[in-house]
Amino acid sequence: MTGKTAGGLNPAKRRIKKMVSYNKVILIGNLTKDPEIRYTPSGTPVANFRLAVNHKYKQGEGLKEEVCYIDVVVFGKQAENCGQYLNKGQSVIVDGRLQERRWETEDGQKRSKHEVVAQAVRFMPKRGDSATPTGKAESVPEDVEPALGGAENDVPF
Repeated sequence: MTGKTAGGLNPAKRRIKKMVSYNKVILIGNLTKDPEIRYTPSGTPVANFRLAVNHKYKQGEGLKEEVCYIDVVVFGKQAENCGQYLNKGQSVIVDGRLQERRWETEDGQKRSKHEVVAQAVRFMPKRGDSATPTGKAESVPEDVEPALGGAENDVPF
């Protein structure tokens, strides 16, 4: 037998044809500035922010650190919550997908950029106490669940 099945294809080749793609991004980082909120023409809230994600590694006898800056876009009620409760320097967990946007500038140059479209943004506990810069503790609504609140919120890595 030559490795063919009743369908006529080698099982390995059949698996390749059924291969699916998977686009999932999980990031933990700090906001580089306060989120910007805007609204689509239909009224959907959109929040944009940039996340700084650090990577430390050993090189020779020293410890090196690289920072990767990643643009994140959030839609809907979650976007409003990000705009209301997140500030520069705050840590978040972003769960989403990678997207490439392409456009052409007014002078005809083609541009593109990759960004993460967040499906979930989890707020990490603030450093120090829970007071805002004004000194008042701000309550977070029940539908905005801070990260690391219990075993069900553990990050799987």
